[in-house]
Amino acid sequence: MTVVLTELPSLVPLFARGALFSAVKRPRPDAEFPHTRLVLPGLRIDLARLAAYERVCGFATGDDALPVTYPHVLGFPLAMRLMSARDFPLPLLGLVHTSIAITQRRPLAATGEYELAVHVDGLAPHRRGTEAGVVTEIRAGDEIVWESRSTYLARHGSSAGATSPEKGDPLPTVAEWRLAGDVGRRYAAASGDRNPIHLHPLTARLFGFRRAIAHGMWTVARCLAAHGTPQEAQVRAEFRAPVLLPGSVTFGAEGERFELRSGEDRVHLTGSVYPLTS
Repeated sequence: MTVVLTELPSLVPLFARGALFSAVKRPRPDAEFPHTRLVLPGLRIDLARLAAYERVCGFATGDDALPVTYPHVLGFPLAMRLMSARDFPLPLLGLVHTSIAITQRRPLAATGEYELAVHVDGLAPHRRGTEAGVVTEIRAGDEIVWESRSTYLARHGSSAGATSPEKGDPLPTVAEWRLAGDVGRRYAAASGDRNPIHLHPLTARLFGFRRAIAHGMWTVARCLAAHGTPQEAQVRAEFRAPVLLPGSVTFGAEGERFELRSGEDRVHLTGSVYPLTS
C-alpha cells in the first residue's frame, strides 16, 4: 500500500508514540511487519538545517551538492513514522542502527526538488536480537538518484543468524579525533534523531549503555567528510560497536576502505566507498 504525504511528519509526536508502544512489543524475526510505502513529493531542502548538518559532521558548508549521507536525514521522519507505528513489531526505544548501504547515481543539488519514499523491506535474525531493513529512495523526476538500505537492531538476547564479525588488521591511521560529550545532542539538533541513547548518560543507561553513544550516521558521515566521496558512489558501513561520548577514536583509511577504532582491538565502524560502475 502506498500512502502519499503532503509534508514531513513531525518527529516529536512520533518519538512519543514509539515510546508508548515500545513497552508492549515483543520482537521476533518471524513477526509481521507493515508493507506501507510512504511517499512525499515536492521535497525541497532546508538550507539552514543542511548547513548545521554539514558543520557537525565536518563537511564543507555551502557546496551545491548534498553530502552523500544527507538524504538519510531527509528520509528519517518517514522511517520514524513507520517504525513508531503500532504494527511495526520492534520497540522504537533502544533500536540501534547497525548498517547502511548507499547508492548515489548522481550528485543531488541542494536547491533541487525531489520525491522521497521509504518502506520496510523485512525482518531478519541477528546474534543479539532482530533486525529490520528500511529502504529510502530519492527521485528526481522519474529517476531514482539516491537509495539506501539501513538495518536497525532490537536487542532481546541471542538469536540464530549472523556470526560475530572478524577483526582484521588496523588500517593506516589518518587522524585521531577527540569527541565532545555533546556530539550526540548537536547531531540530534541537526538531524532530528533524538533517540535517548544518544543524548545523555542517564537516558543511555536505561538501555544498557554506560554513557551516551554517538549516532551511527554521524560516525559514517564524519568518516566520509574526511575520506571524500565520488559524485557517483556506492557506500557501505557497518556499525560494529558503540562510540561512547565523550571519547577518543582513531580514523583509519586505505584505498576505498575506512574505519573507526579505539586502539587496535576496539572496532567501532568499518566501511567502504567506491565509484559507481554502470
